[in-house]
Amino acid sequence: MTTQKDFFSKQESISTDSSPWSSFFTRIAEQTQLAFKAYQEATSQITFDDPLNVRPAFLEFSQKAFSNPEYLFEAQKELVETQWNLWQKSVLKFFGDKPEGGQEQSQNQDKRFKDPAWSENNIFNFIKESYFITSEWLQNSVNNMDGIDPSTKKKVDFYTRQFVDAIAPTNFFATNPEVLRETIKTNGMNIIKGMENLVKDFERGNGKLRIKTVDHDHFQIGKNIASTPGKVIFQTDLMQLIQYSPKTEKVDQIPLLVVPPWINKFYIFDLSDKKSFIKWALDHGKTVFIVSWVNPDDKLSHKTFNSYMQEGIIAAIEAIIKQTGEPQINVVGYCIGGTLLAATIAYLTEKKRDLIKSATFLTTLTDFTDAGDMSVFIDDKQLDRLSKRINKQGFLDAEALNRTYSILRANDMIWSFVINNYMLGREPFPFDLLYWNDDSTHMPAEMMTFFLRSMYKENLLAKPGGIKLDGVSIDLRDVKIPVYLLSAKEDHIAPWQTCYTGTQLFKGDTRFVLAASGHVAGMLNHPSLNKYCYWTNEKLPSNSMQWFKDAKQEQGSWWNDWLSWISKHGGKQIPALDPSKGKLKPIEDAPGSYVQVKMY
Repeated sequence: MTTQKDFFSKQESISTDSSPWSSFFTRIAEQTQLAFKAYQEATSQITFDDPLNVRPAFLEFSQKAFSNPEYLFEAQKELVETQWNLWQKSVLKFFGDKPEGGQEQSQNQDKRFKDPAWSENNIFNFIKESYFITSEWLQNSVNNMDGIDPSTKKKVDFYTRQFVDAIAPTNFFATNPEVLRETIKTNGMNIIKGMENLVKDFERGNGKLRIKTVDHDHFQIGKNIASTPGKVIFQTDLMQLIQYSPKTEKVDQIPLLVVPPWINKFYIFDLSDKKSFIKWALDHGKTVFIVSWVNPDDKLSHKTFNSYMQEGIIAAIEAIIKQTGEPQINVVGYCIGGTLLAATIAYLTEKKRDLIKSATFLTTLTDFTDAGDMSVFIDDKQLDRLSKRINKQGFLDAEALNRTYSILRANDMIWSFVINNYMLGREPFPFDLLYWNDDSTHMPAEMMTFFLRSMYKENLLAKPGGIKLDGVSIDLRDVKIPVYLLSAKEDHIAPWQTCYTGTQLFKGDTRFVLAASGHVAGMLNHPSLNKYCYWTNEKLPSNSMQWFKDAKQEQGSWWNDWLSWISKHGGKQIPALDPSKGKLKPIEDAPGSYVQVKMY
């Protein structure tokens, strides 16, 4: 058992020789000076404005709070009483008593506090429980405040959660038992190594802090990641089309096209063998094609949403039809790649081009009424500021979007690495999913401005005729092909309740399936892992919570459910087609050259 003595009576384990400690503090000073210099260079041009438009939201909240002194008094009273009760119980526990009544505020599933000392050591247990009480009180103070505009409350709640995450005791040297143990164990060398890592991360970001989240040297695209054999058989300015080599003698007649989001590299579908959707689909007799989006620079700043439709999806469909001789294909779209796909299908419907037999949408928003935490970054002031920036640059740089998504999951994507890299002085692990996450793409200015305003801000895709593409007004309600909708229960980017509204938009035979876990992990659930469950319900009521109430929980991966569904739309079995022997001459081997272009 870990006791107070383990942490506060181990001075004898640290060398008292003044010479090593003199060297130690000298190195700390040197690393600190380097880090501070890099920080100064990065912040020397910063003006203290409000780029995220947070100030008005907190001002409205504060005015409302101070106009209701009774609410403030009751809230403060509740906090003081709860903290006092915790203090009394902690004192009793410290002297060996076991106080009755009450339960700890912390949840066992919070992996920030997995170290045994948080439960076994009275002092750290008190710190932890006090933190949970305070954080819960702060968030409840926001959520329980009446009379505030919903969008304002959402923004205040979001940034309050960021503050709560930032002040967690795990994020501070003196209140993290694992860091204290490591410091004693290494005679403080973890601090020196951590400062060295901090300096390197400033250097990686050219003066801005770019936290290293993965061991990049471990991965090589085309070797141990994105390694499924195939050929690039077609390309435009915006994409390369990859056809994968078949793994079975017979395949479904109807080929399959996968459309990833244009803000990420395609190999989210082709990570390790135990995560590769591509390999799995090939093993089950599919002829698989995938779009590999370009990483655009300022020369492509004029490319629009319509360009991505025409030179991306439609060009890919036409190339597949020419390559295979089949008049129709099945399509899969992921995230905003699915949003683009939905708009494209609606456009083809209005043009009476019957090119798509079925569509699968993975964690895809078609109605942006509630776009999750991303919506806090979307208001007129922020969009105007962003438009000026990206129009001047010609594109929205991938690093900016990476930072945004990191903020959405700050505990996992920021603070865990602050602890690991800077406080424990360790290197991050070679994790393929984080390597992919760190390998984003830029976005053309015209395209991204249109997408943010038309989808996130004005929600035009869900409105009949709300969007015109190539002069054609589109309506998702005119889409009558079979549709498979997959969402994830813990998705913070595309909330499943909002994804569910697609069941009311598309008018063909529609199936909705809810996977466990989040936006990426919920999708990448290889059947061999048997990691997450999923829910099904043949009925599609208008209310998402009613759907879930009547849904059946299924064990295993939703991939098997999708396989049964897609097989109904695959046609007869035909001999497999070698990508080298089709009508289109291969350009290069998969994974192609577009995917090799890094964002920095």
